[in-house]
Amino acid sequence: MKKNLSKPFVTVEKRIPEFTLRATFLGLILGFFFAIGNAYLALKTGTTVSASLPAAIISMGVLRIIFKNITILENNIVQTIATVGEGVAAGVAFTIPALLFLGETPSIARTMILSLLGGLLGILLMIPMRRQLIVKEDQVLPFPEGRACAEILKAGEAHSTKTAILALWGFLAGTFYRSAIDVFHWWQETSTWVFRSFHNSYWSIDTAPALMGVGYLMGFRIAGPMMAGGALGWWVIIPLIQTFAGEMVLYPSSIPLNQMAPEDLWSNYVRYIGAGALTISGMLSLFHIFPMLFKTFHAGCKELFSGLHEPQLFHRTDRDISLRWLILGPLAIIFALWLLPITSFDLFTVTLLVLLSFFFVAVTSITVGMIGSTSSPASGMTITILLIVCFLFLSLGWTERVHLVAAVSVGCVANIAIAMAGTTSQDLKTGFLVGATPRAQQIAEIVGLLIPSLSLGMIIALFNKLYVIGSSSMPAPQAALVSMIVNGVISQNLPYSLIVIGVVLGLILKFLRLSALPIALGLYLPLSLSSGIMVGGLISWYFKEHLKEKDALGILIASGLVGGDACSSILVAILTITGIVTATAQPTLPPIFSVIFYALFAMGFVFLVKKPLKIVSL
Repeated sequence: MKKNLSKPFVTVEKRIPEFTLRATFLGLILGFFFAIGNAYLALKTGTTVSASLPAAIISMGVLRIIFKNITILENNIVQTIATVGEGVAAGVAFTIPALLFLGETPSIARTMILSLLGGLLGILLMIPMRRQLIVKEDQVLPFPEGRACAEILKAGEAHSTKTAILALWGFLAGTFYRSAIDVFHWWQETSTWVFRSFHNSYWSIDTAPALMGVGYLMGFRIAGPMMAGGALGWWVIIPLIQTFAGEMVLYPSSIPLNQMAPEDLWSNYVRYIGAGALTISGMLSLFHIFPMLFKTFHAGCKELFSGLHEPQLFHRTDRDISLRWLILGPLAIIFALWLLPITSFDLFTVTLLVLLSFFFVAVTSITVGMIGSTSSPASGMTITILLIVCFLFLSLGWTERVHLVAAVSVGCVANIAIAMAGTTSQDLKTGFLVGATPRAQQIAEIVGLLIPSLSLGMIIALFNKLYVIGSSSMPAPQAALVSMIVNGVISQNLPYSLIVIGVVLGLILKFLRLSALPIALGLYLPLSLSSGIMVGGLISWYFKEHLKEKDALGILIASGLVGGDACSSILVAILTITGIVTATAQPTLPPIFSVIFYALFAMGFVFLVKKPLKIVSL
């Protein structure tokens, strides 16, 4: 029995403007800002947020202010290009800073080349799977963000709205708050209270506005388990260690356990347990998709190779980039990675990278189709690739420093390819539902790679100058995990017992049907970050429970907070490097005021969402 496919909003026969200069220009601008925002979040919290929904709403608001004859397909191109910044930023920020932890300074040119080639690889490898996953499995794979974005674009055609201005209000609020902390030094960003009667445990909260924004965008369903993971690590595991360990000395630390501060216990022990739980949680998420994975491989390969000798006479809404380019493109990427001196890859490593990327691009596309981009275990897939590469290097006797760098570089390209496959899949689903031309979207994705790839190396260097990547202000948790795995496996000094404990904990969480991945992430992150994100999660819970119709407005403000905080952080970094702003200045107000102002900021967030018409009309 034939499945009923969704009917596109714009019919096959209809021809309206789509891939226009104005749509491309706005998409590139939004893509740049979302790249900055997601790079900042990835380095600070180890997470990123979807750009498609806010980009679609901002596009409708901005283009309608300037032009009157804007089309739904132009708005779709804007969000397609904007999401590229999100995907590339995730791949770069999750992996490239790992080189810093290994004592290697990543060059801006190297980051640019790896970003560009990894992004191209992810886009090109996903395209042969489009008809199987997006069209034929239309009623099986929901692609939640893609469908939500399509509904927003359709609603925007019927009802003109000025609510995109709310994103600007969020941007300004985030900029002001960041300036108050890092430029004027009125209050500090992180506040900590020690409970000496409870084994010196403490509660800590990071009051960065981006954390409130990302907590809202994640929702309480993810923010809550993250906070639970933080509580498990800091208020259960660490006190237990301090209660029963005594003067024992346990690898990897050489200090007696009863002499270690909670932060030292977390970094030496709890973080490894979290890494094990994080790894197994990501891997377990992949097992139930293998039947569909085989079908996808079979259909994609059949279409790819038959397309070389069969004429393609598809309608506009079923037309992809020429299949010849889908073979020549990855081959060109292989030779570029192999022959360019700046990449330092040998042919064996490059071939392994492309084969693993092809497999995990398919896995990612299916996974985001089932559970969405936000919940997709992309980091777990990257960790799996790293483990395969590192154990192969170890078996070949490749344990020199150059091989550590090569393994991280493999992880970078693979992570970017995985992230881009996820964003491309969601974008093509949106395009399928609104009646876009797939080829136009695919070319738009490639165009959107340019600015993020060129800029992210410099952005990471600026963040490192201001915050020092690896510090408590910017721990770069995913990159720290990458360096830990690469260095630990190849150098054979990984504390496997702690990793195994984390694996067992992850399995228990899965068997109990709990949210294993966010709990593991909360266990792995500093408590201050989970606390800050939890505030945004609580705001999201309030609106979803009591004012569900306002949720889309909250998404705009939250996106603005993330963008304002991230972009102003870049400006602060420049001002600090030039000596205009002093990074070490002491805050004027005591620590309690950071919590007070964060609470007032949360109340202002709620007011902005509940009273949008009054705010917009100002």
